[in-house]
Amino acid sequence: MTEVIGRRERKKAQTRQALADAALALFLERGFDEVGVKEVADAADVSVTTLFKYFPSKEALLFDQEADIEAALVNAVRGRPPGRSIVDALREHILRDVSDGGPDDEFLALIESTPGLRDYARRMWMRHETALARAIAEESGAPEDDVSCAALARFALASRELITGHENPRAAAEEIFGRLARGWRQES
Repeated sequence: MTEVIGRRERKKAQTRQALADAALALFLERGFDEVGVKEVADAADVSVTTLFKYFPSKEALLFDQEADIEAALVNAVRGRPPGRSIVDALREHILRDVSDGGPDDEFLALIESTPGLRDYARRMWMRHETALARAIAEESGAPEDDVSCAALARFALASRELITGHENPRAAAEEIFGRLARGWRQES
């Protein structure tokens, strides 16, 4: 059964998308620090008050897919094919995120060139730790508050920054998650 979305919800979604689109266009054109929230609101034809009803901060205007990101992370663990390990599923998901399905280079350059956005993006990404740890615990039959599941979630999420910053993201992901899968043994 498909859910019918009412007119009010459609209008809210359209307004939210118009704000996000206007913000991205203005920030890419002039730089994040050079654009005020009033300019974004004007470009989307809404008031500043309306803008803040949809987005709690100026930074949040660029990161409007947070719920989708968390759902995809959890699904990478819960929806993995039979026989695929959680570690492998997380590696594959992060690789997809930073290459095929991730933000484009212009968007990433904007974030990396703006300290406030870079910090916000990292904090946002790490906010998914609890949901991911719960999914890992559930899938591995561990208690919800299992510290090893929390550690895996934290490690997987934090590794994304190393992977995206590496000249060869695939090689970095293979090394990082391969080491995790094998365990941290002294290799000769």
